Formats: sequence, C-alpha cells, structure tokens
Amino acid sequence: MTQSDFWSSVREALRGTRQDFTEVPIRRAILLLAVPMVLEMAMESLFVIVDIFWVSRLGAEAVASVGLTEAMFALIYTIAVGLSIGATATVARRIGEKDPERAARSAVQVIVLGFAVAIPIGVTGALLAPRLLGLMGASAEVIEQGRGYTAVMFGGNATVLLLFLGNAIFRGAGDAAIAMRVLWLANGLNILLGPCFIFGLGPFPELGVTGAAVATNIGRGTGVVYLLFRLWRGGAHIRVQRRHLRIEPRALATLVRLSATGMLQSLVGMTSWLALIRILSGFGSAALAGYTIGVRIIIFALLPSWGLGNAAATMVGQNLGAGKPERAEQAVWRAGFYNMVFLGVVGAVFVVFAEPLIGAFTRDAQVLPYGVSCLRTVSLGFLFYAYGMVLSQAFNGAGDVWTPTFINLFCFWLWELPLAYALAHGFGWGPKSVFAAIAIASSTYAVVGALLFRRGRWKLKKV
Repeated sequence: MTQSDFWSSVREALRGTRQDFTEVPIRRAILLLAVPMVLEMAMESLFVIVDIFWVSRLGAEAVASVGLTEAMFALIYTIAVGLSIGATATVARRIGEKDPERAARSAVQVIVLGFAVAIPIGVTGALLAPRLLGLMGASAEVIEQGRGYTAVMFGGNATVLLLFLGNAIFRGAGDAAIAMRVLWLANGLNILLGPCFIFGLGPFPELGVTGAAVATNIGRGTGVVYLLFRLWRGGAHIRVQRRHLRIEPRALATLVRLSATGMLQSLVGMTSWLALIRILSGFGSAALAGYTIGVRIIIFALLPSWGLGNAAATMVGQNLGAGKPERAEQAVWRAGFYNMVFLGVVGAVFVVFAEPLIGAFTRDAQVLPYGVSCLRTVSLGFLFYAYGMVLSQAFNGAGDVWTPTFINLFCFWLWELPLAYALAHGFGWGPKSVFAAIAIASSTYAVVGALLFRRGRWKLKKV
C-alpha cells in the first residue's frame, strides 16, 4: 500500500465506507475498520483521563469513591459487554451472509434487551448507593462524599448500556465511522461539562464529585439519542425501519444465548477486578486512589488498542458468514501484530515516565508511589496483553464465546486472585501484589488464548 493509498483509506474510513470487508485486501479492510474504532476508543480514553484529572482535585476520598463506584459498575459493564458480544457476532455474521434484513431485526432485539435490563438496575442502585459503598469497604468520609456520584451513575446506567449496544451493532455491520461519531459526541460533551458541574463554573451549580456523574449522564444521554437517530436513518450497511420494530423470538433466543455466555465471560473478568479492589481497599484510601489513577492512565492506552480487537471481531464474523475462515484467521494474526507494536511502545513510555505521569494527577505524597508502582508493573504485561485482547475479540466475533469464558475463569479466578492474595498476605507485598498479579494473569491469558486459537475450532461455530 502506497502512502497516498494509505491516506486515502484513512479518509474513507473516517467518512464511512461501503466496502465489503469479505472482499477487499485484508490489510486495507483492517485499516478501514480500525481507524474509526481506534479513534472511538481514543475519545473514551481521553474522557477517562480528563474525568479523573478533575476529580483528583477534590482529594483522595473523591478519587476513592469514583474507584469504588466503577468497581460496583462491573454489573452494568458485564451486561453491556455480554450483550455487545452477542450483537457484534450476530450482526456481523448476517452482514457477511449478505442478509441486512436479519441484521436489522437483530439490532432491534439488542436495544429492547438493553432497555429492559437498565430500568431495574437504575432504580435499585440509586436507592442503595450509600449501602453499596459501605459494602465495598468505603470509609465514612468516602461514603459521605461519594454517595451522590454513585446514585447518579447507577440511576443513569441506561446511557452506558445503550451506547455499548448501539455501537456494537454499528461495528458488527462495518459502520465503524458512525460508532466513532456517537462516542465523540457523547464524551466531547462529557469532557466540556465535567469541570463546569464539579466546580460550579459560570451558571452551573457546584456539585463536587457528583457533578462528574451528572456530566457523564448528560453526555452519554445525548450520544444515545444521536445513536438511535442514526440507526433509524441508516448507515452504509445497516438500517432499522418500522417493519423491524417487533420482538422476534428466534432472533431474540440466538442473541440471548450468545449474550448470556458473553455476560458470564465479562462477569469473570469484572468480579476478579472487584475482588482486587476489595484487596486494595484494605490498605487504605491512598493505595486505592493511586491504583485508580494508575488504572485510568493504563486504560488510556488500552482502550484505543481495543479498536484493533473490535476490528478483528468484525472481520472474523463477516468472513465466517461469507464462508472464508482462513481469511478471518489471517486478519486476526495481523491485527494482533499491529496491536503488539502499538502497546509495546506505549508500555515502554509508561515504565520510563511513570512518576511524571502520575504526578500530573496527584501531588499527594502518599498516593504518588502507589500510582507509580501500579503503572510500571502493569505496563510490563502490555506486549502479551496486545495479543490477548485481539484473540479474545476474535473468539467472540466468531460466536465462540465459551472459549474466552473458560480462559477468563482460569486466568482471573483460579490464577490472578489467589496470586494477588498470596503475594499480599503470604509474602507481605501489600498493594504491589495486585499490580503484579494483573500483569502476570494478562500475560498468561495471551499465551493460552494463542494456543487455543491455533486449534481452529472457532471456525466451526454457528450463529
């Protein structure tokens, strides 16, 4: 690919392409999908960093309350990721089969399930916010400062679910540019409104850490409205019309089957993270705040690289639908290599410049060393994790959701958690045990995933 062809493809990717991803050269197909997907995740990364930057100005208790709420939000993310796995796999397979009608009907089932799940979670979480923080080991100060943030975040969880699901639909269809615009709109508003509601700038009320949650829900809610509009208006590959607006038991059953396993897969990862947070909370607010800041910076790097994983999932689903499994496999290995190069460079930067990076978010002498330790230690696993995330998405894109679920069970529940606990209490490593366990478990995931992917059973899955 010449330089002019490269930039021409980038411009086409950003505008939105009508290319058939089962026909164009693999390298170009990955580029067309990955550019908007990486930029979509880059905006999510920017929001994550900016949000914690402003919250960190309110003190360690405010940061700790955000960290604990995010840990509890594991339930919402588990459901969202699980439904997204089902949405992407189903829609991508139908598009690969050249059946946009069934793809649109599947999209409707996804949105209906999203609304049905969000309402009871929102009501329960908003009413029980202080009690939930207490169960997470929060101090009285953290509960007092963070109860409003937790209530608003849970109350508005529908915006999170629907953004996840709608963008999964567009990505599976190959309309990655629309998903990018949706998230840029949502998080752009979030970034602008965050400091306004936190500090009471201009006509906005000063809400402290609760203001961060208010800004988040306004931004994401606006993104959801735009997303539903674009689904109705139609992209290059999928469009929902009035005739699709009905519940179809067969399509719903397929989606629920895939999504239920996807939820279990995500639940394993999320609950292991929840358990790690619980281990850390026993070492005080400073350790928890340092970890929260460090993880936010790590997510800043990992989220764009998930764009390559999402591109791999779309390529796998569509090419399996078109009866081209070997092409699907080639796309995965190539996407994994690109991701390894990217994360390898970022990981080296994080190891070398950990202290100034963490120092940009906190000047607390107690919080700083924990953040630096977290950033450096976890970054050591980036080379392996680059392949792990692409392989995980590839399995899911094929509809082989059980394989990554079993890998999660082994690597996170049976390996990461016992390792973290043993290092923390048996060897006296303290908070550093959690950071080391994350790096080791993520590296193990990549090795196991690569071995199972080479066996090729994912090529035989029916969706």
